[in-house]
Amino acid sequence: MSEENLSIQSTRTLVKALLVAIVIATVIFVSLVLPAEYNIDPTGIGNSLGLTVLANPQEQALGIPYLSDDPGYREDQTMVLIPANSGLEYKFALQQYGKLIYEWSSGDNDLYFDLHGEPQGDTTGYFESFAAANNNEMKGSITAPFAGSHGWYWRNGNDEDVYVHLKTEGNYEIIGLK
Repeated sequence: MSEENLSIQSTRTLVKALLVAIVIATVIFVSLVLPAEYNIDPTGIGNSLGLTVLANPQEQALGIPYLSDDPGYREDQTMVLIPANSGLEYKFALQQYGKLIYEWSSGDNDLYFDLHGEPQGDTTGYFESFAAANNNEMKGSITAPFAGSHGWYWRNGNDEDVYVHLKTEGNYEIIGLK
């Protein structure tokens, strides 16, 4: 029968290994993690390695401008009259990937609506619907999948005129009634 000879580390050796590990972790944290995560670079190593750039994320993702930084950003409110037993369109010109934040309400009166877009320059009559329903309010945002006119068709099936209070913000031009 053979005996296995297992080496048991002394407490002194374990404490030494623990202290070395703490020193290595501290050096890594101070020279790499602090510059990359918090833009704190006490040693200057993070700057020379280009790690401080990582602590400053860009406000632009995928080349889409952040709304509040864009000089074309605007906020508008309007009242749109939808005549009794009739319908109409209200449109905005949006660039591809332009964002329109909206909120509209027609009081207690339900309207049929179709939120849709028509590609710029299209003469075939093509349009793409993003939402269609019967309701008296809607709130949300749209990111235009293509450049063109985007907005609502509202149909008033009531026997009385209905006003739609529309609030918008984003990067767009108002086309208005269409």
